[in-house]
Amino acid sequence: MEFRDRQSLLGFGCMRFPTNQEGALDVEGAMALLDLAYAGGVNYYDTAWPYHKGESEPLLGRWQETKPRESLLLATKLPVWQVASQEEGEKLFSTQLERLRTGYVDRYLLHGLDAQRWKLVRERGLLELLDRWKSQGRAVKVGFSFHDHYPVFEEILAGYPWDFCQLQLNYMDTEIQAGLKGLALAREKGVPVMVMEPVKGGLLANPPQAALEEFQRVSPGQSPAAWALRWAAGLEGVQTVLSGMSARGQVEENLRLFEDFRPLSREEGEAVSLAVEAYKARTKVGCTGCDYCQPCPQGVPIPSIFHLWNKGAIFQQEEASRQAYNALETDASFCVDCGQCVERCPQGLDIPMELNQAHQELWEP
Repeated sequence: MEFRDRQSLLGFGCMRFPTNQEGALDVEGAMALLDLAYAGGVNYYDTAWPYHKGESEPLLGRWQETKPRESLLLATKLPVWQVASQEEGEKLFSTQLERLRTGYVDRYLLHGLDAQRWKLVRERGLLELLDRWKSQGRAVKVGFSFHDHYPVFEEILAGYPWDFCQLQLNYMDTEIQAGLKGLALAREKGVPVMVMEPVKGGLLANPPQAALEEFQRVSPGQSPAAWALRWAAGLEGVQTVLSGMSARGQVEENLRLFEDFRPLSREEGEAVSLAVEAYKARTKVGCTGCDYCQPCPQGVPIPSIFHLWNKGAIFQQEEASRQAYNALETDASFCVDCGQCVERCPQGLDIPMELNQAHQELWEP
């Protein structure tokens, strides 16, 4: 087995580098974090074209030149929404290699595939580009990151001989997007999985008090973020868990956690289940986001509104949810109580009533 195939279980997600007061990338601080992770045994570094407004790839390129290239696994992604033809794809990929200051990438992904983007990939011949780049040795292994429902994941996974895929997985998102069902399918097909958002963008670092007390009872001193990372990294079929580390303390804690990694014990798994229930107890409305209520004749984005309402309550992000709600062009006040959504809802929700309640709690005149 080649050195570059020995992939670290902890990966460095390069989307959340530290920034300065003006919001610009803190180059010196980011380079120091990358050095620290590398010294601790991390060899997988995941970036993408748009991260940090296009500055993540160039920074990673500068940094990787300070290390033996064969000791690194560099991953980046093709922004398929920007590529209208094979010619444009070839040009963009070449630019990415220049940004990364390398002649090849170890892992190359089609970025954020959903049903619409998958259609574009096939129509525009982008799969043929992956074949070409692999044969040329410019992309060692190819995969995709995913953001849609399970049936779409099933279709994409069957549509090409993928080397790996990247899924959003955490103990609160087991049935969202591809979910654990998608992980099981990938495992069945022999496709390794890279996990993104294991701490749900940091939201699982601040669990309800009941969950926090249970965590501390079972494993005193372990942070909530560590619980989330261990849950994800212990799943069968997961090759690497990406952590978007933006501070030295985060890198140091994660290195300690993965230096002698151990999956959750049975008792710890039960504690996570209790945490999930504690989170869910804050749920405002039992919407599963199935979209059966759509389209609304008035254009009300029902699942999106319910998602904002639930997210604000579950993760104590009420102000962020209110801001997002008030930015909607069509909010819950446009509902005329026609009842069509009620007839379609598999959960039997009184959607007009719930929309009215959501509007009362989220609207800021």
